[in-house]
Amino acid sequence: MTFSNGKVESLNGCNGGDSEKPFRIFVGYDPREDIAYEVCRHSILKRSSIPVEFIPIKQSDLRKNGLYWRERGQFESTEFSFSRFLTPCLANYKGWAMFVDCDFLYLADIKELRDLIDDKYAIMCVQHDYAPKETTKMDGAVQTVYPRKNWSSMVLYNCGHPKNSVLTPEIVNKESGAFLHRFQWLEDHDIGSIPFVWNFLEGHNRVVQDDPTTFPKAIHYTRGGPWFEAWKNCDFADLWLNEKEEYLKERKKETAS
Repeated sequence: MTFSNGKVESLNGCNGGDSEKPFRIFVGYDPREDIAYEVCRHSILKRSSIPVEFIPIKQSDLRKNGLYWRERGQFESTEFSFSRFLTPCLANYKGWAMFVDCDFLYLADIKELRDLIDDKYAIMCVQHDYAPKETTKMDGAVQTVYPRKNWSSMVLYNCGHPKNSVLTPEIVNKESGAFLHRFQWLEDHDIGSIPFVWNFLEGHNRVVQDDPTTFPKAIHYTRGGPWFEAWKNCDFADLWLNEKEEYLKERKKETAS
């Protein structure tokens, strides 16, 4: 366990969750997007006023530990397309934890998001109505369209909720994309809603001038971020690139000291 700016940060373990313990954040990790993961992590740590614990969901580690064995399908654009649903299991089915894709940039204190938690729900997420126009994303991956698209890209999981006990490794490794990404193990009333600004879709959501409720708190570069050549000029690219420069400068200082 290490400490960064007074925030608890762990990359290889997890604790049970309550408000006095670190808020656990499981981040989807893909080796092709290592820099996206690092910048996402940096953006949360820098702004967080509460202790946070980071656990990257790395497919290679999950396979080594016998938690993930399904073959990769042709429409899986990242290594964590399905492994993300192991979050409650990895959290020992206790407390609340967050899953988030690595292609996010946080602009607000994660405490604000944690404070939205309501124990009556099994999960909470931004309930997008999103149908992408592009046929490809990222580095040429196929862009698929399905109901509840992007709902699973950032989820607050009530890991101890009885209904989430369904998400065993056996289920995550065999169930369909529809079952998992559409949260078909839950009823609609089990799913709480979060304001869209916490999963602000670059290229889709819009900022309304003089309306602070539309200003993004977390930008999701869902089509592809500026770490890919094809998306280096996407909306909010400057914010991500500035955060990257700051992260690299801090890492250089740390390695030099």
